[in-house]
Amino acid sequence: MSLVSTTTNPHAAQPTSLVALAKSLWRNRQLIIQMTKREVVGRYKGSVMGLAWSFFNPVFMLVIYTFVFSVVFRARLGVGEESKPLFAITLFVGLIVHGLFADIVNGAPRLILSNVNYVKKVVFPLEILPVITMSAALFHSIVSLCVLIMAFVILNGFLHWTLVFIPLVLLPFIILTLGFAWMLAALGVFLRDIGQVIGMATTVMMFLAPVFYSVTAVPERFRPFIMANPLTFIIEQAREVLIWGHLPNLIGLGIYTVAAIVVAWAGYALFQKTRKGFADVL
Repeated sequence: MSLVSTTTNPHAAQPTSLVALAKSLWRNRQLIIQMTKREVVGRYKGSVMGLAWSFFNPVFMLVIYTFVFSVVFRARLGVGEESKPLFAITLFVGLIVHGLFADIVNGAPRLILSNVNYVKKVVFPLEILPVITMSAALFHSIVSLCVLIMAFVILNGFLHWTLVFIPLVLLPFIILTLGFAWMLAALGVFLRDIGQVIGMATTVMMFLAPVFYSVTAVPERFRPFIMANPLTFIIEQAREVLIWGHLPNLIGLGIYTVAAIVVAWAGYALFQKTRKGFADVL
């Protein structure tokens, strides 16, 4: 990976269209791949087991969830008292979705602040920083998903063929989360307290999504609030294709995708329009 060590005009206007975004991502694809690898490996730099931790961490957490939530708290997700391990797997689906979202948006407000050199000293496509962060987080989510699938096979002896739809379920969620990441990365430069607010917000979103319970367990009058959470639909659809063997709601996914693209464009446009002020603030 090589960066051009020259100063660029940080105040130049930047394109905000989705076409410009697509061209930038394609043009910088090798840089994204290389920096994603560095991000993933860097998380475990210096540890004895290295990348193996990305596998053992979700295994350990799945064991803990099985004990705490199906034995200690005896929470319910509609899987039946006779299948406590299946409860833990069902719970784990929600935690993977929330974990991916939280990893991205919690770190987004500090993304530009922690890469000041890219703003001031080199020609660097700043818009790819959230994509790199997403790619690294997605790697760990995929590993967790593999652990979940292995546990499901061990418990049931089979897999539902509908799991092939999981990329279709997660894609609009990834697009939506990237939109929030661009938005928060830009706002984080000018509003330093936003990181604290987002940390609390993602925690609230976890409890207002069907992570530890099913939507049907929520009283009818409160369900609109739960369904308004962008995590809810994706968690429910991921469980449908992974755990219950049902086809996804294609119409719902289509609507979600359109909304996600709108949010992604809005976040990207905000990032591009405000980036000319990054150098002045930093």
